Amino acid sequence: MAPNPRNIISADEAPVAEVVCPDGAAPLVLVCEHASRRIPAALDGLGLDEAARLSHAAWDIGAEPLARALSAALDAPLVLSRISRLVYDCNRPPERADAVPAKSEVIEVSGNRDLSAEARAARVREVYEPFRDLLSRTLDAKGRCAVVTVHSFTPVYFGAPREVELGLLHDEDAALAQAMLRAAPEHLEFETRLNEPYAAADGVTHTLRAHAIPRGLPNVMIEVRNDLLRDDAGIERVAQGLEGMVRDAVPGLERTTKARA
Repeated sequence: MAPNPRNIISADEAPVAEVVCPDGAAPLVLVCEHASRRIPAALDGLGLDEAARLSHAAWDIGAEPLARALSAALDAPLVLSRISRLVYDCNRPPERADAVPAKSEVIEVSGNRDLSAEARAARVREVYEPFRDLLSRTLDAKGRCAVVTVHSFTPVYFGAPREVELGLLHDEDAALAQAMLRAAPEHLEFETRLNEPYAAADGVTHTLRAHAIPRGLPNVMIEVRNDLLRDDAGIERVAQGLEGMVRDAVPGLERTTKARA
């Protein structure tokens, strides 16, 4: 049975979430829920070997530098998690079993198996709730804006190659995803599709549903195949293309960022 610590995060491991560019002027808030592969020391690596801790199961490879590049280019606040999604997936609500996954694709996470209710509640309290509350405060302070979440995905999943290179995901509000799709050919020569490799039916739009839709804010979830983000040149290329797509799709963004330059 997995250990059930009362406290997961030590003082030197806090905070579990942060805001980059908090005073950014753009009518936009970026979010990166899977930015980090860090596992708190109290969890003893969740029983994973080094390869698993470095894999896409633990984090969205390349997503944090991509999100930071977009934040800088667009002058937009960025809220990111500093804890691995294998500890708690901040893009899942507490009631979802995969918020604390015992298995991710083919990787067994022994440190998440047979958790007590107390241990699971500690993950929610110490990882998810601080991230959720920070994002809520950031959006409340910003007011009317678009919400754009930044993710990456593995090129091969359960042995099946994925042809899509850039996915634009939406929940019940498709407008921003569709606007970015229309803008895509001008900015990136990628195989770009709506709601691939995931869709709302897969339960991946929690952040949009919990934070953007209730506030009536335009929103989209960006998924980039992570082999396109393996080095600085790739990250810069994708960031420049996405910057152009976001500028074209978000009303008022071009005017606001130019005014601040």
